[in-house]
Amino acid sequence: MTINIKTKLSILAAAAVALIAAFLFIKLGANWGYALPRRGTKVLAMVLTAVTIAFSTMVFQTITNNRILTPSILGLDSLYNLIQTVVIFAFGSTTMTAMNKNVNFVLCVGVMVLFAGVLYKIIFRREGRNVYFLLLVGIIFGTLFQSFSSFMQVLIDPNEYLRLQDKLFASFNNVNKDLLYLSIAALLVIGLYFKRFAKYLDVLSLGKEQAINLGVDYDYVVKRLLVLVAILVSISTALVGPITFLGLLVANVTHQLMGTYRHSQLIVGSMLISIIALVGGQLIVERVFTFTTTVSVVVNLAGGLYFIYLLLKENKS
Repeated sequence: MTINIKTKLSILAAAAVALIAAFLFIKLGANWGYALPRRGTKVLAMVLTAVTIAFSTMVFQTITNNRILTPSILGLDSLYNLIQTVVIFAFGSTTMTAMNKNVNFVLCVGVMVLFAGVLYKIIFRREGRNVYFLLLVGIIFGTLFQSFSSFMQVLIDPNEYLRLQDKLFASFNNVNKDLLYLSIAALLVIGLYFKRFAKYLDVLSLGKEQAINLGVDYDYVVKRLLVLVAILVSISTALVGPITFLGLLVANVTHQLMGTYRHSQLIVGSMLISIIALVGGQLIVERVFTFTTTVSVVVNLAGGLYFIYLLLKENKS
């Protein structure tokens, strides 16, 4: 018996709502007036991060026409790690830049978006430069940023290094409400702007030549979609930290589960699966591992294993 797309989306939505309810109300205790708002902020942050990562990964994979690539290949995650390392290496962990989440958030988003904008400007300045050249340059810069980060991490004080580690792993325990609301507002604006280009995704998935033959202004559309991807990745990474393999895991599971080419359904499905993965992962972290690990470790472990599976599968085919 074949399950249609709407039924699959309904099941995923029900699973997401059930996990959110479980996260909010399991062992809530008598002091629910204090605990429930804190859990609600966590859930809101997880939903925002899940939606952002799923959306940006699905769009990015459509542009590159490759299902084993994620926006992290552009080097933005490594740049985030470098920014945090430089701040603590140069100024210490007690400075306003390191301690104040608002300043840190604006600094990270600003530098990451600026880097992506300059990179796109340089790469696409000449005719004939394509997305794959951009990916190659992104890998090189990512490696460079990671090397600088590792060099400075070896030199800093061990106590400062421990504080730095808290910033390099995604965490939903101390999310700033003001930044969360600002991120939601930015996501809504990006969503409205994206509506202009949503109709092109199904055609872009056919490849550059086919899209051009079907009347798509390929360079114009791709450049603007890449800018949106960079902004979304920057916001989610600066808000909670990097979660490298979540997009890869979610996007590929969505394609296998949904079995359709329509991005209007794929994007919604990927968002729901991403919410299930993040909320379920955080629930495991809190209730099973009792905070001895982070959700990024759990997701990256599952995503890393799935990535190896995909590579082996591609090698056999």
